[in-house]
Amino acid sequence: MRDVTLGVEFGSTRIKAQAIDDNFIPVSSGGFTWKSTYENGIWTYSLDDVRKGFIEALSGLDRDLNIKSLGISAMMHGYLAFDKNWNLLVPFRTWQNTITAEAAACLTKEFDFNIPQRWSIAHLYRAILNDESHVKDIAHITTLSGYVNYMLTGKFTLSVGDASGMFPIDPETCDFDEEMLNKFDELIKDRNYPWKIRDILPKVLTAGEIAGYVTEKGSEFAGGLIPAGVKTAPPEGDAGTGMAATNSVAPRTGNISAGTSIFAMVVLEKPLSKVYEEIDIVTTPSGKPVAMVHCNNCTNDTNAWESIFKEVAALTGKEMTDDEIFPMLYKKTLEGSPDCGGVVVVNYMAGEGVTHFDEGRPMVIRLPGCDFTLANFFRAQLYSTMTTLKIGLRILENENVKIDSLTGHGGLFRHKGIGQRYLAAACNTKVTCMSSAGEGGPYGMALLAKYMDYTDMTLEDFLEKKVFSSAEKTFESPRKEDVEGFNAYLERFEKALDAEKAAINQ
Repeated sequence: MRDVTLGVEFGSTRIKAQAIDDNFIPVSSGGFTWKSTYENGIWTYSLDDVRKGFIEALSGLDRDLNIKSLGISAMMHGYLAFDKNWNLLVPFRTWQNTITAEAAACLTKEFDFNIPQRWSIAHLYRAILNDESHVKDIAHITTLSGYVNYMLTGKFTLSVGDASGMFPIDPETCDFDEEMLNKFDELIKDRNYPWKIRDILPKVLTAGEIAGYVTEKGSEFAGGLIPAGVKTAPPEGDAGTGMAATNSVAPRTGNISAGTSIFAMVVLEKPLSKVYEEIDIVTTPSGKPVAMVHCNNCTNDTNAWESIFKEVAALTGKEMTDDEIFPMLYKKTLEGSPDCGGVVVVNYMAGEGVTHFDEGRPMVIRLPGCDFTLANFFRAQLYSTMTTLKIGLRILENENVKIDSLTGHGGLFRHKGIGQRYLAAACNTKVTCMSSAGEGGPYGMALLAKYMDYTDMTLEDFLEKKVFSSAEKTFESPRKEDVEGFNAYLERFEKALDAEKAAINQ
Protein backbone atom coordinates (compact mmCIF):
# COMPACT_ATOMS: atom_id res chain seq x y z
CA MET A 1 0.00 0.00 0.00
CA ARG A 2 1.26 3.46 -0.92
CA ASP A 3 0.80 6.26 1.61
CA VAL A 4 -0.90 9.25 -0.03
CA THR A 5 -2.59 12.53 0.70
CA LEU A 6 -5.83 13.16 -1.17
CA GLY A 7 -7.30 16.36 -2.54
CA VAL A 8 -10.81 16.43 -4.00
CA GLU A 9 -12.21 19.49 -5.76
CA PHE A 10 -15.83 19.99 -6.80
CA GLY A 11 -15.38 22.28 -9.78
CA SER A 12 -18.03 23.78 -11.97
CA THR A 13 -17.73 21.14 -14.69
CA ARG A 14 -15.65 18.42 -13.09
CA ILE A 15 -15.16 16.71 -9.76
CA LYS A 16 -11.58 15.49 -9.48
CA ALA A 17 -9.72 13.45 -6.88
CA GLN A 18 -5.93 13.78 -6.88
CA ALA A 19 -3.59 11.69 -4.70
CA ILE A 20 -0.01 12.80 -4.03
CA ASP A 21 2.86 10.94 -2.40
CA ASP A 22 5.21 12.15 0.34
CA ASN A 23 7.31 13.93 -2.31
CA PHE A 24 4.23 15.94 -3.42
CA ILE A 25 4.09 14.09 -6.74
CA PRO A 26 0.66 13.20 -8.19
CA VAL A 27 0.34 9.41 -8.29
CA SER A 28 -3.34 8.73 -9.04
CA SER A 29 -6.48 10.60 -10.03
CA GLY A 30 -10.13 10.06 -10.77
CA GLY A 31 -12.84 12.32 -12.10
CA PHE A 32 -16.51 12.90 -12.80
CA THR A 33 -17.99 15.31 -15.31
CA TRP A 34 -21.09 17.26 -14.30
CA LYS A 35 -22.72 20.62 -14.87
CA SER A 36 -25.15 22.95 -13.19
CA THR A 37 -28.81 23.07 -14.18
CA TYR A 38 -31.03 26.11 -14.54
CA GLU A 39 -34.20 25.46 -12.57
CA ASN A 40 -36.88 28.04 -11.81
CA GLY A 41 -34.50 30.88 -12.55
CA ILE A 42 -31.70 29.45 -10.35
CA TRP A 43 -28.38 27.83 -11.28
CA THR A 44 -28.05 24.78 -9.05
CA TYR A 45 -26.51 21.34 -8.50
CA SER A 46 -28.31 18.43 -6.87
CA LEU A 47 -26.78 17.20 -3.61
CA ASP A 48 -27.49 13.68 -4.86
CA ASP A 49 -25.14 14.45 -7.74
CA VAL A 50 -22.59 15.79 -5.26
CA ARG A 51 -22.38 12.39 -3.58
CA LYS A 52 -22.64 10.45 -6.84
CA GLY A 53 -19.83 12.46 -8.42
CA PHE A 54 -17.70 12.22 -5.29
CA ILE A 55 -17.92 8.43 -5.27
CA GLU A 56 -17.31 8.24 -9.01
CA ALA A 57 -14.18 10.40 -8.73
CA LEU A 58 -12.88 8.31 -5.82
CA SER A 59 -13.58 5.13 -7.79
CA GLY A 60 -11.04 6.21 -10.40
CA LEU A 61 -8.17 6.13 -7.91
CA ASP A 62 -5.80 3.19 -7.71
CA ARG A 63 -6.90 0.60 -5.17
CA ASP A 64 -3.49 0.22 -3.47
CA LEU A 65 -3.56 3.65 -1.81
CA ASN A 66 -3.45 4.23 1.94
CA ILE A 67 -5.07 7.63 2.45
CA LYS A 68 -3.36 9.33 5.41
CA SER A 69 -5.12 12.67 5.14
CA LEU A 70 -7.41 14.53 2.76
CA GLY A 71 -8.92 17.86 1.94
CA ILE A 72 -12.15 18.91 0.24
CA SER A 73 -12.33 21.94 -2.02
CA ALA A 74 -15.13 23.33 -4.14
CA MET A 75 -16.32 26.31 -6.11
CA MET A 76 -16.63 29.22 -3.70
CA HIS A 77 -19.60 31.32 -2.63
CA GLY A 78 -23.22 30.44 -3.21
CA TYR A 79 -25.89 29.50 -0.70
CA LEU A 80 -26.43 26.19 1.04
CA ALA A 81 -28.92 26.60 3.90
CA PHE A 82 -29.81 23.76 6.30
CA ASP A 83 -32.05 23.30 9.30
CA LYS A 84 -30.86 21.93 12.65
CA ASN A 85 -31.01 18.36 11.30
CA TRP A 86 -29.02 19.27 8.18
CA ASN A 87 -32.00 19.05 5.86
CA LEU A 88 -31.49 21.29 2.82
CA LEU A 89 -34.05 24.11 2.99
CA VAL A 90 -33.84 25.40 -0.61
CA PRO A 91 -31.93 24.14 -3.66
CA PHE A 92 -28.23 25.04 -3.72
CA ARG A 93 -27.81 28.52 -5.20
CA THR A 94 -24.42 28.59 -6.92
CA TRP A 95 -21.93 31.38 -7.59
CA GLN A 96 -23.28 31.64 -11.15
CA ASN A 97 -26.49 33.33 -10.00
CA THR A 98 -26.70 37.11 -10.39
CA ILE A 99 -29.94 37.59 -8.49
CA THR A 100 -28.74 39.42 -5.37
CA ALA A 101 -27.95 42.89 -6.73
CA GLU A 102 -30.17 44.79 -4.28
CA ALA A 103 -29.00 42.79 -1.28
CA ALA A 104 -25.31 43.01 -2.22
CA ALA A 105 -25.51 46.77 -2.80
CA CYS A 106 -27.23 47.32 0.54
CA LEU A 107 -24.66 45.28 2.46
CA THR A 108 -21.75 46.94 0.65
CA LYS A 109 -23.05 50.33 1.80
CA GLU A 110 -23.78 49.10 5.33
CA PHE A 111 -20.36 47.47 5.82
CA ASP A 112 -18.30 49.92 3.69
CA PHE A 113 -16.84 46.75 2.25
CA ASN A 114 -17.57 45.23 -1.15
CA ILE A 115 -20.08 42.37 -0.93
CA PRO A 116 -20.32 40.73 -4.38
CA GLN A 117 -23.54 39.12 -5.58
CA ARG A 118 -21.97 35.65 -5.34
CA TRP A 119 -21.26 35.79 -1.62
CA SER A 120 -23.28 33.68 0.77
CA ILE A 121 -24.27 36.65 2.92
CA ALA A 122 -25.73 38.41 -0.15
CA HIS A 123 -27.85 35.34 -0.90
CA LEU A 124 -29.00 35.14 2.72
CA TYR A 125 -29.95 38.82 2.81
CA ARG A 126 -31.81 38.50 -0.49
CA ALA A 127 -33.83 35.65 1.01
CA ILE A 128 -34.58 37.88 4.02
CA LEU A 129 -35.62 40.84 1.85
CA ASN A 130 -37.90 38.51 -0.13
CA ASP A 131 -39.47 37.14 3.08
CA GLU A 132 -38.61 33.58 2.11
CA SER A 133 -40.27 31.24 4.57
CA HIS A 134 -37.22 29.00 5.04
CA VAL A 135 -35.08 31.70 6.67
CA LYS A 136 -36.57 31.26 10.14
CA ASP A 137 -35.57 27.58 10.10
CA ILE A 138 -31.90 28.12 9.22
CA ALA A 139 -29.40 26.54 11.58
CA HIS A 140 -26.39 26.34 9.25
CA ILE A 141 -25.25 28.04 6.07
CA THR A 142 -22.08 26.90 4.35
CA THR A 143 -20.33 26.38 1.04
CA LEU A 144 -20.13 23.19 -1.00
CA SER A 145 -16.72 22.26 0.43
CA GLY A 146 -18.02 22.83 3.96
CA TYR A 147 -21.03 20.61 3.27
CA VAL A 148 -18.96 17.71 1.97
CA ASN A 149 -16.51 17.98 4.87
CA TYR A 150 -19.44 17.98 7.31
CA MET A 151 -20.84 14.83 5.71
CA LEU A 152 -17.43 13.19 6.13
CA THR A 153 -16.57 14.36 9.64
CA GLY A 154 -19.66 15.79 11.33
CA LYS A 155 -17.71 19.03 11.92
CA PHE A 156 -19.17 22.39 10.87
CA THR A 157 -15.96 24.13 9.83
CA LEU A 158 -14.46 26.05 6.91
CA SER A 159 -11.06 27.35 5.86
CA VAL A 160 -10.54 31.08 6.21
CA GLY A 161 -10.06 31.25 2.43
CA ASP A 162 -13.47 29.76 1.64
CA ALA A 163 -15.07 31.58 4.57
CA SER A 164 -13.85 34.89 3.12
CA GLY A 165 -16.27 34.32 0.23
CA MET A 166 -19.18 33.94 2.65
CA PHE A 167 -18.71 36.96 4.93
CA PRO A 168 -15.92 39.53 5.44
CA ILE A 169 -12.88 38.39 7.42
CA ASP A 170 -10.95 40.42 9.99
CA PRO A 171 -7.27 40.03 8.95
CA GLU A 172 -6.13 40.46 12.55
CA THR A 173 -8.17 37.55 13.92
CA CYS A 174 -8.55 35.41 10.75
CA ASP A 175 -12.21 35.09 11.70
CA PHE A 176 -15.46 36.69 10.59
CA ASP A 177 -15.38 40.45 11.20
CA GLU A 178 -17.09 41.01 14.55
CA GLU A 179 -18.16 44.58 13.82
CA MET A 180 -19.82 43.54 10.56
CA LEU A 181 -21.51 40.56 12.23
CA ASN A 182 -23.05 43.00 14.73
CA LYS A 183 -24.10 45.36 11.93
CA PHE A 184 -25.85 42.52 10.13
CA ASP A 185 -27.73 41.46 13.27
CA GLU A 186 -28.81 45.06 13.81
CA LEU A 187 -29.93 45.32 10.17
CA ILE A 188 -32.33 42.37 10.52
CA LYS A 189 -33.34 42.66 14.18
CA ASP A 190 -36.93 43.63 13.33
CA ARG A 191 -37.36 40.23 11.63
CA ASN A 192 -37.13 38.47 15.01
CA TYR A 193 -35.40 35.36 13.71
CA PRO A 194 -34.43 32.78 16.35
CA TRP A 195 -30.74 33.01 15.37
CA LYS A 196 -27.85 35.45 15.23
CA ILE A 197 -25.62 35.48 12.16
CA ARG A 198 -22.60 34.14 14.08
CA ASP A 199 -24.71 31.12 15.19
CA ILE A 200 -25.35 29.89 11.66
CA LEU A 201 -21.89 30.42 10.15
CA PRO A 202 -19.19 27.70 10.29
CA LYS A 203 -16.15 27.76 12.57
CA VAL A 204 -13.23 29.36 10.71
CA LEU A 205 -9.87 27.53 10.55
CA THR A 206 -6.55 28.38 8.94
CA ALA A 207 -4.25 26.20 6.85
CA GLY A 208 -2.53 23.50 8.86
CA GLU A 209 -5.31 23.02 11.40
CA ILE A 210 -7.29 19.77 11.49
CA ALA A 211 -10.92 20.12 10.42
CA GLY A 212 -12.02 16.71 11.70
CA TYR A 213 -11.70 12.98 11.14
CA VAL A 214 -13.75 10.82 8.79
CA THR A 215 -16.47 9.01 10.74
CA GLU A 216 -18.07 5.66 9.98
CA LYS A 217 -21.04 7.58 8.61
CA GLY A 218 -18.65 9.73 6.58
CA SER A 219 -16.98 6.64 5.14
CA GLU A 220 -20.42 5.44 4.06
CA PHE A 221 -21.08 8.83 2.41
CA ALA A 222 -17.88 8.24 0.41
CA GLY A 223 -19.09 4.84 -0.74
CA GLY A 224 -16.65 3.09 1.59
CA LEU A 225 -13.75 4.41 -0.49
CA ILE A 226 -12.32 6.54 2.34
CA PRO A 227 -11.80 4.71 5.64
CA ALA A 228 -12.93 6.11 8.97
CA GLY A 229 -10.26 7.89 10.98
CA VAL A 230 -8.62 9.84 8.14
CA LYS A 231 -7.92 13.43 9.18
CA THR A 232 -9.22 16.27 7.02
CA ALA A 233 -7.83 19.71 6.27
CA PRO A 234 -9.96 22.85 6.54
CA PRO A 235 -12.36 22.72 3.56
CA GLU A 236 -11.20 25.28 1.04
CA GLY A 237 -12.53 27.20 -1.95
CA ASP A 238 -11.19 26.94 -5.47
CA ALA A 239 -9.45 30.30 -5.10
CA GLY A 240 -7.42 29.06 -2.14
CA THR A 241 -6.45 25.81 -3.83
CA GLY A 242 -5.40 27.76 -6.90
CA MET A 243 -3.12 29.91 -4.76
CA ALA A 244 -1.59 26.81 -3.16
CA ALA A 245 -1.15 25.01 -6.49
CA THR A 246 0.69 27.98 -7.99
CA ASN A 247 2.78 28.99 -4.96
CA SER A 248 0.94 32.33 -4.87
CA VAL A 249 0.30 32.87 -1.16
CA ALA A 250 2.94 35.53 -0.36
CA PRO A 251 2.50 39.30 -0.82
CA ARG A 252 3.19 40.55 -4.39
CA THR A 253 2.40 37.14 -5.88
CA GLY A 254 -0.65 36.43 -8.01
CA ASN A 255 -2.33 33.72 -9.99
CA ILE A 256 -5.05 33.42 -12.59
CA SER A 257 -7.38 30.45 -12.56
CA ALA A 258 -9.12 29.88 -15.87
CA GLY A 259 -11.84 27.29 -16.39
CA THR A 260 -15.61 27.74 -16.43
CA SER A 261 -15.01 31.03 -14.64
CA ILE A 262 -11.79 33.05 -14.58
CA PHE A 263 -10.39 34.93 -11.66
CA ALA A 264 -7.17 36.65 -10.65
CA MET A 265 -5.88 36.57 -7.09
CA VAL A 266 -3.24 39.08 -6.00
CA VAL A 267 -1.88 38.96 -2.43
CA LEU A 268 -1.81 42.53 -1.15
CA GLU A 269 0.94 44.38 0.70
CA LYS A 270 -1.49 47.05 1.90
CA PRO A 271 -5.26 47.75 1.70
CA LEU A 272 -6.75 49.33 -1.41
CA SER A 273 -7.49 53.05 -1.15
CA LYS A 274 -11.25 52.57 -1.40
CA VAL A 275 -14.04 50.06 -1.94
CA TYR A 276 -14.49 48.78 -5.51
CA GLU A 277 -17.54 46.73 -6.39
CA GLU A 278 -15.49 44.97 -9.09
CA ILE A 279 -12.86 43.77 -6.58
CA ASP A 280 -13.47 41.15 -3.89
CA ILE A 281 -11.28 41.19 -0.80
CA VAL A 282 -10.76 37.60 0.29
CA THR A 283 -7.84 35.77 1.91
CA THR A 284 -5.16 33.19 1.35
CA PRO A 285 -5.61 29.83 3.14
CA SER A 286 -3.51 31.30 5.96
CA GLY A 287 -5.52 34.51 6.19
CA LYS A 288 -3.53 37.13 4.24
CA PRO A 289 -5.69 39.69 2.37
CA VAL A 290 -6.12 39.12 -1.35
CA ALA A 291 -7.62 41.25 -4.12
CA MET A 292 -9.77 39.03 -6.31
CA VAL A 293 -11.10 39.91 -9.75
CA HIS A 294 -13.74 37.29 -10.50
CA CYS A 295 -15.47 36.87 -13.85
CA ASN A 296 -18.36 34.44 -14.24
CA ASN A 297 -17.63 33.63 -17.88
CA CYS A 298 -14.54 31.97 -19.25
CA THR A 299 -14.51 28.73 -21.28
CA ASN A 300 -18.22 27.79 -21.31
CA ASP A 301 -18.89 29.45 -24.66
CA THR A 302 -15.64 28.06 -26.08
CA ASN A 303 -16.68 24.57 -24.98
CA ALA A 304 -20.07 25.02 -26.67
CA TRP A 305 -18.44 25.95 -29.98
CA GLU A 306 -16.02 23.05 -29.71
CA SER A 307 -19.05 20.74 -29.48
CA ILE A 308 -20.33 22.19 -32.75
CA PHE A 309 -17.00 21.47 -34.42
CA LYS A 310 -17.14 17.90 -33.14
CA GLU A 311 -20.56 17.54 -34.80
CA VAL A 312 -19.11 18.81 -38.08
CA ALA A 313 -16.25 16.31 -37.79
CA ALA A 314 -18.78 13.53 -37.19
CA LEU A 315 -20.55 14.45 -40.46
CA THR A 316 -17.32 13.56 -42.26
CA GLY A 317 -17.31 10.17 -40.61
CA LYS A 318 -14.62 11.03 -38.06
CA GLU A 319 -15.60 10.99 -34.38
CA MET A 320 -13.23 13.23 -32.40
CA THR A 321 -12.68 13.53 -28.67
CA ASP A 322 -12.10 16.73 -26.72
CA ASP A 323 -8.45 15.77 -26.32
CA GLU A 324 -8.13 15.55 -30.10
CA ILE A 325 -10.04 18.62 -31.24
CA PHE A 326 -9.09 21.20 -28.62
CA PRO A 327 -5.31 21.06 -29.32
CA MET A 328 -6.04 21.46 -33.04
CA LEU A 329 -8.23 24.51 -32.47
CA TYR A 330 -5.79 26.13 -30.04
CA LYS A 331 -2.87 25.60 -32.41
CA LYS A 332 -4.91 27.00 -35.33
CA THR A 333 -5.34 30.32 -33.48
CA LEU A 334 -1.63 31.00 -33.89
CA GLU A 335 -2.34 31.54 -37.61
CA GLY A 336 -4.83 34.30 -36.79
CA SER A 337 -4.26 38.05 -36.70
CA PRO A 338 -3.07 39.52 -33.39
CA ASP A 339 -6.33 41.55 -33.24
CA CYS A 340 -8.46 38.60 -34.47
CA GLY A 341 -9.01 40.25 -37.85
CA GLY A 342 -12.05 42.23 -36.76
CA VAL A 343 -13.93 39.29 -35.17
CA VAL A 344 -15.31 39.95 -31.68
CA VAL A 345 -16.78 37.35 -29.32
CA VAL A 346 -18.75 38.28 -26.19
CA ASN A 347 -18.72 35.05 -24.20
CA TYR A 348 -21.36 35.98 -21.61
CA MET A 349 -23.45 32.88 -21.00
CA ALA A 350 -24.19 34.17 -17.48
CA GLY A 351 -24.25 37.62 -15.94
CA GLU A 352 -20.99 39.44 -15.33
CA GLY A 353 -20.35 41.58 -12.26
CA VAL A 354 -17.19 43.32 -13.48
CA THR A 355 -19.04 44.86 -16.44
CA HIS A 356 -22.39 45.05 -14.60
CA PHE A 357 -24.55 42.52 -16.45
CA ASP A 358 -27.19 40.51 -14.58
CA GLU A 359 -27.69 38.16 -17.54
CA GLY A 360 -25.65 37.03 -20.50
CA ARG A 361 -26.17 36.54 -24.23
CA PRO A 362 -23.23 34.92 -26.06
CA MET A 363 -22.54 36.87 -29.25
CA VAL A 364 -20.24 36.78 -32.27
CA ILE A 365 -19.79 40.10 -34.06
CA ARG A 366 -17.87 40.62 -37.29
CA LEU A 367 -16.99 43.94 -38.79
CA PRO A 368 -17.85 44.43 -42.47
CA GLY A 369 -14.94 43.17 -44.53
CA CYS A 370 -13.33 41.43 -41.57
CA ASP A 371 -11.10 38.40 -42.09
CA PHE A 372 -13.55 35.77 -40.86
CA THR A 373 -11.42 32.63 -40.66
CA LEU A 374 -11.38 29.73 -38.23
CA ALA A 375 -8.05 30.99 -36.85
CA ASN A 376 -9.41 34.48 -36.17
CA PHE A 377 -12.72 33.20 -34.83
CA PHE A 378 -11.20 30.81 -32.32
CA ARG A 379 -8.49 33.29 -31.34
CA ALA A 380 -11.32 35.72 -30.57
CA GLN A 381 -12.89 32.94 -28.47
CA LEU A 382 -9.71 32.62 -26.43
CA TYR A 383 -9.28 36.39 -26.12
CA SER A 384 -12.87 36.65 -24.90
CA THR A 385 -12.11 34.31 -21.99
CA MET A 386 -9.72 36.88 -20.49
CA THR A 387 -10.98 40.25 -21.76
CA THR A 388 -13.37 40.97 -18.88
CA LEU A 389 -10.65 39.96 -16.42
CA LYS A 390 -8.37 42.57 -18.00
CA ILE A 391 -11.07 45.22 -17.44
CA GLY A 392 -11.09 44.35 -13.73
CA LEU A 393 -7.30 44.21 -13.44
CA ARG A 394 -7.02 47.80 -14.67
CA ILE A 395 -8.35 48.86 -11.25
CA LEU A 396 -5.39 47.19 -9.52
CA GLU A 397 -3.02 48.80 -12.01
CA ASN A 398 -4.48 52.20 -11.11
CA GLU A 399 -4.06 51.34 -7.40
CA ASN A 400 -0.35 50.71 -8.10
CA VAL A 401 -0.59 47.14 -6.78
CA LYS A 402 2.77 45.45 -7.34
CA ILE A 403 2.94 41.90 -8.72
CA ASP A 404 6.31 40.16 -8.80
CA SER A 405 4.98 36.96 -10.34
CA LEU A 406 1.79 35.86 -12.08
CA THR A 407 1.02 32.16 -12.51
CA GLY A 408 -1.71 30.63 -14.67
CA HIS A 409 -3.54 27.38 -14.01
CA GLY A 410 -6.74 25.65 -15.04
CA GLY A 411 -8.16 24.19 -18.22
CA LEU A 412 -7.31 27.21 -20.40
CA PHE A 413 -3.61 26.36 -19.94
CA ARG A 414 -3.74 22.65 -20.72
CA HIS A 415 -2.61 23.22 -24.30
CA LYS A 416 1.02 24.17 -23.91
CA GLY A 417 1.96 27.80 -24.29
CA ILE A 418 -1.07 29.13 -26.17
CA GLY A 419 -3.46 30.30 -23.46
CA GLN A 420 -0.36 31.34 -21.51
CA ARG A 421 0.87 33.45 -24.43
CA TYR A 422 -2.45 35.25 -24.85
CA LEU A 423 -2.73 35.90 -21.10
CA ALA A 424 0.75 37.43 -21.13
CA ALA A 425 -0.48 39.79 -23.85
CA ALA A 426 -3.68 40.61 -21.98
CA CYS A 427 -1.88 41.40 -18.72
CA ASN A 428 1.27 42.74 -20.43
CA THR A 429 3.42 40.77 -17.99
CA LYS A 430 5.33 37.50 -17.85
CA VAL A 431 3.11 34.52 -17.07
CA THR A 432 4.40 31.32 -15.49
CA CYS A 433 2.77 27.90 -15.75
CA MET A 434 3.77 24.80 -13.84
CA SER A 435 3.51 21.21 -15.01
CA SER A 436 0.30 20.91 -12.95
CA ALA A 437 -1.29 23.94 -14.67
CA GLY A 438 -4.16 22.00 -16.23
CA GLU A 439 -5.43 20.52 -12.96
CA GLY A 440 -4.36 22.95 -10.25
CA GLY A 441 -7.29 22.82 -7.85
CA PRO A 442 -7.31 19.24 -6.51
CA TYR A 443 -3.52 19.24 -6.45
CA GLY A 444 -3.55 22.46 -4.43
CA MET A 445 -6.03 20.93 -2.01
CA ALA A 446 -3.82 17.87 -1.59
CA LEU A 447 -0.91 20.19 -0.77
CA LEU A 448 -2.99 22.01 1.85
CA ALA A 449 -3.90 18.65 3.38
CA LYS A 450 -0.23 17.64 3.38
CA TYR A 451 0.64 20.92 5.11
CA MET A 452 -1.00 19.56 8.27
CA ASP A 453 2.26 17.58 8.70
CA TYR A 454 4.47 20.67 8.33
CA THR A 455 3.02 23.25 10.71
CA ASP A 456 6.46 24.09 12.09
CA MET A 457 6.80 26.11 8.86
CA THR A 458 4.70 28.92 7.46
CA LEU A 459 2.53 27.99 4.50
CA GLU A 460 4.65 30.30 2.34
CA ASP A 461 7.87 28.52 3.31
CA PHE A 462 6.28 25.07 2.95
CA LEU A 463 5.28 25.78 -0.64
CA GLU A 464 8.43 27.67 -1.64
CA LYS A 465 11.05 25.46 0.04
CA LYS A 466 9.43 22.03 0.20
CA VAL A 467 7.02 21.73 -2.72
CA PHE A 468 8.06 24.02 -5.57
CA SER A 469 11.81 24.49 -5.09
CA SER A 470 12.52 22.31 -8.15
CA ALA A 471 9.18 22.46 -9.95
CA GLU A 472 9.09 22.34 -13.75
CA LYS A 473 7.96 25.73 -15.04
CA THR A 474 7.38 27.41 -18.37
CA PHE A 475 7.41 31.16 -19.01
CA GLU A 476 5.75 33.38 -21.60
CA SER A 477 6.67 37.04 -21.87
CA PRO A 478 4.36 39.46 -23.68
CA ARG A 479 5.08 39.88 -27.38
CA LYS A 480 4.71 43.39 -28.77
CA GLU A 481 2.42 42.36 -31.63
CA ASP A 482 0.20 40.33 -29.31
CA VAL A 483 -0.11 43.17 -26.78
CA GLU A 484 -1.06 45.65 -29.50
CA GLY A 485 -3.47 43.16 -31.05
CA PHE A 486 -5.13 42.33 -27.74
CA ASN A 487 -5.54 46.02 -26.88
CA ALA A 488 -7.23 46.60 -30.26
CA TYR A 489 -9.50 43.63 -29.58
CA LEU A 490 -10.26 44.92 -26.07
CA GLU A 491 -11.36 48.28 -27.47
CA ARG A 492 -13.78 46.57 -29.86
CA PHE A 493 -15.01 44.26 -27.09
CA GLU A 494 -15.91 47.15 -24.82
CA LYS A 495 -17.82 48.83 -27.63
CA ALA A 496 -19.63 45.55 -28.31
CA LEU A 497 -21.02 45.57 -24.75
CA ASP A 498 -23.64 48.10 -25.94
CA ALA A 499 -24.90 45.40 -28.32
CA GLU A 500 -24.85 42.93 -25.44
CA LYS A 501 -27.10 45.23 -23.40
CA ALA A 502 -29.47 45.58 -26.34
CA ALA A 503 -29.65 41.79 -26.78
CA ILE A 504 -30.50 41.29 -23.11
CA ASN A 505 -33.15 44.01 -23.12
CA GLN A 506 -35.10 42.61 -26.10
